[in-house]
Amino acid sequence: MNLKNYIRDIQGFPKEEILFKDITPLLNDPLAREYCLRVLLNSLGEQKIDKVVGAESRGFLFGMLLADRLNAGFVPVRKPKKLPFKTISASYDSEYGTDSLEIHVDAIQKGDKVLIHDDVLATGGTAKALAHLVNKLGGDIVQFNFLMELSFLNGRDKIKKYPIFTAINY
Repeated sequence: MNLKNYIRDIQGFPKEEILFKDITPLLNDPLAREYCLRVLLNSLGEQKIDKVVGAESRGFLFGMLLADRLNAGFVPVRKPKKLPFKTISASYDSEYGTDSLEIHVDAIQKGDKVLIHDDVLATGGTAKALAHLVNKLGGDIVQFNFLMELSFLNGRDKIKKYPIFTAINY
């Protein structure tokens, strides 16, 4: 199955100069969604995962499915002031500007084996911030896994010390 067939290009969203990769056709097709989930899971081999970290908001979609199949906890990482408990934060630069992410201080325990999942690896700013948060809480990053990578933006360079898997490459 070619997963690219389930990704729709939207020119000019959210900014005029952006070509947005819309995953809703993938989410809407049960067979394609299941196939994609299996591809993401297979990339891990037999590695044990204690926590799956999902980045707001599209990282929650497959992140929660991955956590369920891996019998692991799910950790939502959100934009500022969206989590109700005490948090730590990390700022980052993205293709849209500067932003920050927050995680609950008790979400990851020292030594937890962590899978970080997001929908797209673009400039790598979000991924680098996610790694910073997981490391600060003492988690061991087993893998970054993404639905797709925009390789021409060289985001991989910011997280190259970690194993990285992407289901689709552009």
